[in-house]
Amino acid sequence: MNVVELIRKKRGGEPLTEEEFRYLLGGYVKGEIPDYQISAFLMACYFRGMSDEETVAFTDVMLHSGVVLDLSEIPGIKVDKHSTGGVGDKVSLILAPIVAACGVPVPMISGRGLGHTGGTLDKLESIPGFNTRLSIPEYKRIIRETGLVMIGQTEEIAPADKRLYALRDVTATIECIPLIAGSIMSKKLAGGTNALLLDVKTGRGAFMQSTENALQLALTLVGIGTASGKETIAFITDMSQPLGVTIGNWLEVVESVECLLGRRGIDDGSEDLMEVTHTLAGGMLMLGKKTKTIHEGIERSRKAIKDGSAYRKFVQLVEAQGGDVSSIENLERYPLSNHVIEVRIGEGGIVQEVDPLELGLTSILLGAGRQRVDDQIEPKAGIVLKKKVGDSVEDHSVVALFYTDRDDIIESARKRIAGAYRVGKMLPPRLSRIISLVDQNGVTEWK
Repeated sequence: MNVVELIRKKRGGEPLTEEEFRYLLGGYVKGEIPDYQISAFLMACYFRGMSDEETVAFTDVMLHSGVVLDLSEIPGIKVDKHSTGGVGDKVSLILAPIVAACGVPVPMISGRGLGHTGGTLDKLESIPGFNTRLSIPEYKRIIRETGLVMIGQTEEIAPADKRLYALRDVTATIECIPLIAGSIMSKKLAGGTNALLLDVKTGRGAFMQSTENALQLALTLVGIGTASGKETIAFITDMSQPLGVTIGNWLEVVESVECLLGRRGIDDGSEDLMEVTHTLAGGMLMLGKKTKTIHEGIERSRKAIKDGSAYRKFVQLVEAQGGDVSSIENLERYPLSNHVIEVRIGEGGIVQEVDPLELGLTSILLGAGRQRVDDQIEPKAGIVLKKKVGDSVEDHSVVALFYTDRDDIIESARKRIAGAYRVGKMLPPRLSRIISLVDQNGVTEWK
């Protein structure tokens, strides 16, 4: 086959066969096809899309580009979760320990930051010593011993996706439903899970900014999972403002730990974060057959926070994966950035909007994200929101703090963060973060 001809074929909107996908992706993994040609292929997919048949074939090729794990020796129904990503989305750090504490094994294979959104691996690796690069035997051992493991893709698991994932991040080809679906499902199906819950985000802080596109992605993902024999459900969740009050890797770990300890809630800006977390936990507990309904699972989730079992499970995870437990038990000892800067706005009122996209992009400038594949992340960098939508603010009051070691971006970051706030006189309506549920029967409004 000829790579240029296949790029031209996809550019023209013609479907590719499974054999053609295997040639392209196999050649890329082996180093026989260079980044610049696969970048052209990705851009052609972005503009031309894929048929349902192509998407299934593409996912299958990605899945079988490496090993497919068998966790049948681990007792229980294994349930994994994936989020399509949003600004301030640290749900996995709270959710996985809750679900594992309730008796459902969670083998979680996560990713790094994409574009303006952070990644679970980057957050976990901000914990000193935490190792997300486990071998397959270590992966199996830890989930057997703790009921929970959180790693990145190994060289053996969906290696085609591992390479494409990083390339998509720096070629502006993230927001393509077939590419997203293939990426998510290939590594999730390879990880040995029996069932899968998906958090598909919509709104300005998400990759799928329109609800229509989010629903299309959710239906595609659920369809692939169901066809693969894995019980799969998805929630459409709102990302019209940052989730919780922190943006940035270590800052999000701190908020997550405080939520696991039950210290954050309705008066601390983390109410929306916990609303999403408990709902997704309810879904995973239902999939794991620990409860009959999602709402029963939500109550089990709240209990795991209240009785401390979820926090203890997180500490157990950190220890099992080589992390420094004392950094979790003594959050205040973590070194601060060189600069901790207040952001004030001029006229007071009631916060109408907090632009998550602008804040996500600004966090990259602070050092919390990547602009190139080989960029190094600064774990301490990020933003803490002091005010969110619906909060009252006085004239010239502080609405946020930001943390950075970069001297040259302080003034521009201050202006951008202040500009992300829109203040008015009317109290905006309170909207639920959970919009709808998607399963093999279709879409239902969440109540």
